[in-house]
Amino acid sequence: MSIWWSLQLRREAASVPLARRLLLGTMETAGVDPDICYDLSVALSEACANAVEHGGDAADGDYRVTAFIDGDTCRIEVTDSGPGFRPAQPPDRSPTDRTPAPAPVPTLAQAPADAEDGRGLFLIEALTDHVRYRNRTGRRGAVVSFDKILKWREGAALPMAS
Repeated sequence: MSIWWSLQLRREAASVPLARRLLLGTMETAGVDPDICYDLSVALSEACANAVEHGGDAADGDYRVTAFIDGDTCRIEVTDSGPGFRPAQPPDRSPTDRTPAPAPVPTLAQAPADAEDGRGLFLIEALTDHVRYRNRTGRRGAVVSFDKILKWREGAALPMAS
């Protein structure tokens, strides 16, 4: 059995717990282990919060959450209409340049330890098994998708089979 759902949500803080509760309800009903449910719900909350904060301007007032549970894997994708991710640019240096190289550009998920925000992508990476970041093809916006291998509660009512 597989489960799939998609939501189009307004870029408002109140939409984040709505997406989280729908995911939790779906996974709990299917019989997913509570620790896995918690990890995925926190990861989804972080991805949604990023979409709300960075996902576009007033004209693009929504974002999309899609979740798939298929067999023993859950994949979640959050798509917004914001500026997207900026690719890291290699420094413009000649091979004979002897000046010290600039500090490396932080990856998307690195945030300074004393930062008040910027930890969302780090948390998503820490709580899931595989994360992908990309810009939407041919349109403005970013896509964050992540997968997690599911574990099932003892006596789960709906154990998933591929």
